[in-house]
Amino acid sequence: MHDAPLGVKAGNEIDVSVVMPCLNESATIGTCVSKAIEAMQRRGIRGEVVVADNGSTDGSQLIAANSGARVVPIETRGYGSALRGGIAAAHGRFILMGDADDSYDFTQLPAFLGKLQEGYDLVMGNRFRGGIMPGAMPPLHRYVGNPVLTGIGRLFFKSPVRDFHCGLRAFRKDKIQGLQLRTLGMEFASEMIVKATIFGLRVTEIPTTLSPDGRNRAPHLRTWRDGWRHLRFLLLYSPRWLFLYPGVVLFLLGIVTSAWLLPGPRMVGAIGFDIHTLLFAAMTVLIGFQSMLFATFSKVFAISEGLLPEDARLNRLFTYIGLEVGLAVGILLAVAGTSAWVVGLEYWRNHHFGPLDPEKTLRIVIPGVVLFTLGFQIILSSFFLSVLGMKRQ
Repeated sequence: MHDAPLGVKAGNEIDVSVVMPCLNESATIGTCVSKAIEAMQRRGIRGEVVVADNGSTDGSQLIAANSGARVVPIETRGYGSALRGGIAAAHGRFILMGDADDSYDFTQLPAFLGKLQEGYDLVMGNRFRGGIMPGAMPPLHRYVGNPVLTGIGRLFFKSPVRDFHCGLRAFRKDKIQGLQLRTLGMEFASEMIVKATIFGLRVTEIPTTLSPDGRNRAPHLRTWRDGWRHLRFLLLYSPRWLFLYPGVVLFLLGIVTSAWLLPGPRMVGAIGFDIHTLLFAAMTVLIGFQSMLFATFSKVFAISEGLLPEDARLNRLFTYIGLEVGLAVGILLAVAGTSAWVVGLEYWRNHHFGPLDPEKTLRIVIPGVVLFTLGFQIILSSFFLSVLGMKRQ
């Protein structure tokens, strides 16, 4: 069911709020505010421009106010912080956000709102489809940073968005506030898309043009610092890719290598593999298993805190595998490991507790250590998951 046409007003209701984060944008803020107001007046849209000022010292606040904007001071520094404050202060049910450096075309506002009227919750601009003017984006950002980070976001979260970092986007205020966005820096742009995707909001894109900004100073964006913050967020928000998949690979690699070396030494060409490789394989098994446990911990915690939506598969798994099952499996593995040590002690006793051949004894002791450690990890993890589950219940 679509909203009423934007031209229809209900009393003094504001349809659209254009939110611009601002930190020392005196050279361009007036132009941006004027373009946004002109676009709304041309279509007869009742709206407002909200400038979320992040502590400007160059008179940007006065210029914005004189141009027709409502200036909202935001004390906590950061791109995300400014936008969160501006969105919270906005009166419109629809919001268009965009940078105040005159690199985006605010006269595109009707096109964005048209998509919202079709029922979409988040409408992203796509600069790679709309056009990047000469000098508007550094080559490193255009050909490496944006494509790589966008590709990772699409891979990790199955997002339909092909330009994660476009600063011009429109959305329904209630839907985005319902996501409880939390980041304060530039990674706010990625957080909005990621959470909109995983919580099932309707997302689409329209082409938009990026022009060279009109600043008379260096941009706030720092290539490596902010690139890392985006990548860090994408990793932390995906326990599967950060913990689970690497853990599964390490665990299986360790198991296969251990099984290959347990019968005895192996030769691959002129290279020999023996108990030393077996020891490293055992370490790989334990690290991989610990990584998989961390994936489970992170997922359960994120769901309990509302950072991720409920996972039906995880709920079904916990229906069948509870504390008691985990304790039983852990105890069985710990007993199996202890039994291997008993076999080793018996082997030592048969040799009158004298010197032993490590090539033989370590093939008994190392599997015992791995089994006992895995069992103990499972026992502790079962209790910890039960503690996390208390809040969910």
